[in-house]
Parts: sequence; structure tokens; C-alpha cells
Amino acid sequence: MAENHTTNITAFRKKWNINIGIVIFGVVFIYLLVTVLMYLTSKHISAYEVREGSILKDNAYTGLAIRNEEVVTAEQSGYINYFVSEASKVGAKTKVYSLSPKQLEFNDTVSTDSQELTAEERDSIYLKTQSFSENYNGCSFNEVYSLRDEISSVLESKSNQSRQAQLDEMVQAGTDGLQVFNAQSDGVILYSTDGYENLTVSDVTADMLSKKNYNSVNIKNNSKVNSGEAIYKLVKDDDWSLVIPLDDKTAKNLADTKSVKVQFTKDQVKERASFQVYSAKNTNLGILTFHTSMVRYAKDRYLDIELILEDESGLKIPKSSVTKKDFYLVPENYLTQGGNSKETGVLINNNSDDAQFKKVDVYYRDTETGMVYLDPNAFDKNTTLIKPDSTETYKLKKTKSLQGVYNINKGYAVFKQIHILCESDEYYIVESGNSYGLANYDYIALVGKDVRENDIVY
Repeated sequence: MAENHTTNITAFRKKWNINIGIVIFGVVFIYLLVTVLMYLTSKHISAYEVREGSILKDNAYTGLAIRNEEVVTAEQSGYINYFVSEASKVGAKTKVYSLSPKQLEFNDTVSTDSQELTAEERDSIYLKTQSFSENYNGCSFNEVYSLRDEISSVLESKSNQSRQAQLDEMVQAGTDGLQVFNAQSDGVILYSTDGYENLTVSDVTADMLSKKNYNSVNIKNNSKVNSGEAIYKLVKDDDWSLVIPLDDKTAKNLADTKSVKVQFTKDQVKERASFQVYSAKNTNLGILTFHTSMVRYAKDRYLDIELILEDESGLKIPKSSVTKKDFYLVPENYLTQGGNSKETGVLINNNSDDAQFKKVDVYYRDTETGMVYLDPNAFDKNTTLIKPDSTETYKLKKTKSLQGVYNINKGYAVFKQIHILCESDEYYIVESGNSYGLANYDYIALVGKDVRENDIVY
């Protein structure tokens, strides 16, 4: 019989090996998961890049021009012809117009030499056209009409020169019944009248400003005039005024304004004018007084203008970024430098022999009051400061708010004080170059009210 052999087999537990790659992957996965969850559940801060800019705030009006004007009437009846171009300056005894018993015949065909523009006239047209081409703006189509009027003025002047030359020849030839009359005084001559020549500010009414029933009479060459009829007028002073209507709010806001910048819509020219508010019956009037450009606009009784009330340049920021923060007011002479460092701080009274130095950030210095603004979050309640090299103390209690924004250049929010220069509906222009304020290309929180000091920016 065969023997039975028993084999003892011992089973060993399999050794577990740690895979370092899986561990690292797990740690990274958990970190990313936590980061994503924090991002999704945290408050997001939208950034805005600060850039230099400007705000132009204007108001459009139609103004009534008031000048020192003298109307001249015909000394007798007849057909009138003028020797000088309209809006030209004339002196006393200058030949201005002629009267004849019948219409004069002028030769419209002139020599080639007289038709040609002079070099000066060609240069004038070229410069006007070049300037228009270089500065053309499709949003200001009225500039096209200004260019047309300027070129037409040059060409009409050329035509008038020929007509005036022929009129001189008729005078020298002793044409029957032709009489010549001189200017009565110096001034800029205009060949239209409208009944507003003797108008003063106190005479202006709302109907006049709205052009209601306005009528201007133009006198043409070779037209019939009767004795005593108005035939031209002279503007005798370079000073002139524009009267504009003002609502009660604007009149109140501009009550203390002494001068304003004005832009004329006709040609986009800007001028500085003296300004005053005049209270008339049932209306408020703004009186703009100019000392230049009278000849440029002499033909216009009404002018469209824009009052440029604010034209500031600086750093442009959205209104939504601006917020307020409270600060402790501390006398500047309580600031000191600690130990061997150059850090700015204050000495805190901790009821011991040695005061505790605490580093602080100064958010603003008021040079008029001698106070500095310190963050309340940097101090415990009822903190008392010690004045350096003195036994005087100051208890932190008085606070004041500053207007500012949160700078997020470093990845966390830091309050920066601002000084507003002007505003529009959506933006402020703030002062640049302030050591406690903003700089060009800074990043700030777009919505300031949702941010707190030292908030982390994701």
C-alpha cells in the first residue's frame, strides 16, 4: 500500500506597492477640483484698464447776434450798384454805391486775363481744400457747405472785381445821370437789413430767439430803390454779442461763470467769450460777448453754437468703479519710521514702558489740515497712539470717508483715492500724477461697491 504524503503550502498576503504617480495625480486632481469649486462659488471681480482720456461736455444753442450797426438810406431814387464786396471794411469817403435813372448794362464776357485767378487766390482755394481733405469727418457734413461757401466767396470776389471795374469806367466816362455816393463812416458793410440793427439785450424776446416772424431784406445790384429806403448797413465795432435762451437749471449753474469756450457749428471754430446771465421777462438769457471774429460772422443774424462747459483731460474711469471707504484721521506728526527700517508707521500705546511700532499705509495726506488717512482695519478698537519724542497721545476715533477705486494690479484689492475733474453719463475724468491715486494702465475693479480691501482677485 502506498504511503500518503501531505504537503504543507503556506499562502502569503500579497504585498501592496504604493504608486507615487497615482498619488501625485490624486493630489493635483483634488487641488484642481477645490480651485474650480472656489472659483465657481466665489465672488468674481471684473477688471478695467485705466487709460488717459477726456470728456467734452457741451450744450447746443441758437444765438441771436447783436452788433453796433448803423443803417444807411438812399439819398434819392434810382437803380443801385455797389462798388465794394459785402462784408468788406470801408473807410469814410470810400466810394460805396451809385444811383442811376435806369439799369446799367454790364458786360459779362471779360478778357481771359481778368478771368484767371491770381496766384494768391489759387493758393487760398488750394489751402482751404487741402485743410478740408485732411480734417474731413463724415459725422460733420456741414463742413462741406463751409468749404463751398469759402470757395464761392473767392470766385464771387473775382466776379465783383470785374463788375466794379466796369462801374468805375462808367463813372469816368460820365454816364448820364450816374451819381456816386461815399460811405458816411468807417465799418464793415452789409447789403441786408432785418430791423434788428438797433436791438439791445433788454429788447430781446423769446419770439426773436426762435426766429418767429424773422425776415431779412437783401438789396441786389441793379435793383430799384426809393429815396429814404435802407440800402446798406455798417457794423462799426469789433465787439459783438450772442444772446441765447437758458432754462432755469442752466441759468442757476452758470450764474457765477465769467467766461466760456464756444464752438461755432458753421465752421467748427472755437472762441473764448465773456459770459453773463441776464434775467428778462419770463425767460433767462445768456449773453456771450466776443472781441474777435465779427467779420467772419457779420452776415449771420443767427448762429448755431455749442457751449463747451467742461473739457477736461486725465484718467478716464467708469462711474461703477467708484466707491467710498472710511478712514481714521490722524495728525501727520504722529507718523514715524520704525527701528532700523524706513517703513512708515505709528507708535501704539500698549500700557507698557515701550511703545509698539506698527507699520501703516497712508492712503491720503490732507496738506491743508495736516491730517493723514489710515485704514481702520489695521487697528484694534480704542487704540491710542503716542506722538514720537513726546508724551502726547491721540485716540483713534474720528473717521472720514474718501472717494476712490480698488486697484487690483497685484492680484488683491487696494483702495486708491481719486480726485474727480469732470464727468459724463458713464465716466469720470480723474486727476493723474497723484502719488496716492491712479496711474495710466492701472487695473481697477469695475464694480467698486462689491469689493473690500485685500480681496483676492480670481
